[in-house]
Amino acid sequence: MVTYVVVGVVSVVVVVLVVWLSLVTLSKGYGYKHSVDPKPEDTENNQIKQDE
Repeated sequence: MVTYVVVGVVSVVVVVLVVWLSLVTLSKGYGYKHSVDPKPEDTENNQIKQDE
């Protein structure tokens, strides 16, 4: 009977740990700031306007 309790407690701890690590990973992923390079056409148009 004690074995079942120990296995149950260890299982619950493992499940809680996995859920917590998943939430931390998702939070860091959504917190990442993505940057986008400008289109090549946009930089060419800006250079032409600056030359004029």
